[in-house]
Amino acid sequence: MKAEMGEKIKYGVWGLIGGAVIAMIIGFVWGGWTTSSTSQTKSDAAVLASQAAICVAQYIKEPNSQEKLKEFEAVESYKRYEFIEKGGWDKMPGQKEATAGVSSACVAGLEILIKK
Repeated sequence: MKAEMGEKIKYGVWGLIGGAVIAMIIGFVWGGWTTSSTSQTKSDAAVLASQAAICVAQYIKEPNSQEKLKEFEAVESYKRYEFIEKGGWDKMPGQKEATAGVSSACVAGLEILIKK
């Protein structure tokens, strides 16, 4: 192999490596690429938000929801998630047990309703 051919191959390989690095930087920074852990985190947050919305809807759907809302407001803030758990509003339809964190997110949603 000629010396100039070796140089061309060396520059070609470095160009390929540099192009791959630049493509990854552009993809992750501006292209919207994510790792699987980032995707899982975003997915978990979206599921929790939707379950919290269902919890609030189940609470509001109660026949005496205005009275329950006043009762909820009277409960001390650090015990409100227990109030939601005892009422069973944090359980999704068809579930026997609630998903972790739903009651706390539901409390946050109901507190927004109280402030309105």
